[in-house]
Amino acid sequence: MGHRYYTVTWDQLHRDGRALAWKLLPLGPWAGIVAITRGGLIPSAIIARELDCRVIETVSVITYDEETRGEPRLSKPPTAAGSGAGWLIVDDLVDTGTTARVVRALLPEAHLATIYAKPAGKPMVDTYVTEVSQDTWILFPWDTEPQFTPPIAKARNGDG
Repeated sequence: MGHRYYTVTWDQLHRDGRALAWKLLPLGPWAGIVAITRGGLIPSAIIARELDCRVIETVSVITYDEETRGEPRLSKPPTAAGSGAGWLIVDDLVDTGTTARVVRALLPEAHLATIYAKPAGKPMVDTYVTEVSQDTWILFPWDTEPQFTPPIAKARNGDG
């Protein structure tokens, strides 16, 4: 069996981001947020607003190259976060945990939060909102656009 697809709309991402903020609020206050680029940028903006946090750093870990996995490369380390104590790391998703491991090594005392978590990466995350199966490919709103979809019955019969 191939991948399953789970499409996330802008509205759902916003609701799920706010749900994550609700979970994180009692754990603060936070010195700042480290957004894992690029997927963590929009969730970080939502969470920063909800937690009234104005200090945002970024960290860039490159793990995908044309949809194939390679050795993770850190291309931009955060400078203000130090060891991560009091800081919140935010990403959209933890999949295999590769990115999370790299960032945890860099900021061992930070709190790592993601909106979505797959089983293989879930142990690396401190707080998340929704778990999806390992074979689910999440289609984020910045990677998709609305378009016509044939009815399921027609698609199954090969008509669509």
